[in-house]
Amino acid sequence: QLKLVESGGGLVQPGGSLRLSCAASGVTLDHYAIGWFRQAPGKEREGVSCIDNSDGSPYYADSAKGRFTISRDNAKNTVYLQMNSLKPEDTAVYYCAAPDYYCSALVSDFGSWGQGTQVTVSS
Repeated sequence: QLKLVESGGGLVQPGGSLRLSCAASGVTLDHYAIGWFRQAPGKEREGVSCIDNSDGSPYYADSAKGRFTISRDNAKNTVYLQMNSLKPEDTAVYYCAAPDYYCSALVSDFGSWGQGTQVTVSS
């Protein structure tokens, strides 16, 4: 059974960077697309990025384009989200998740979720 565990969150100043990791266990990760979502207090969970499992194609929300980079290391069974030029509005709990089929921006298309990691962007 697929289990996902996020790490790498923390407190960073505006303009700073963080790299989030999503480590999988129980299955071989190269069989799965993996997405990153975030949820800020009082807001709905939203898609940030997703990486395909077939050819590694990345997808980004408009808010992430040009600042975030998703990548995967199948040998380490891990997907990463490199976040640069962070803004206060990026503050949220970040979750990685595996879709039932393909990359999607819809929360409902994802059946396996990690527990989340807090990212706080503040001076």
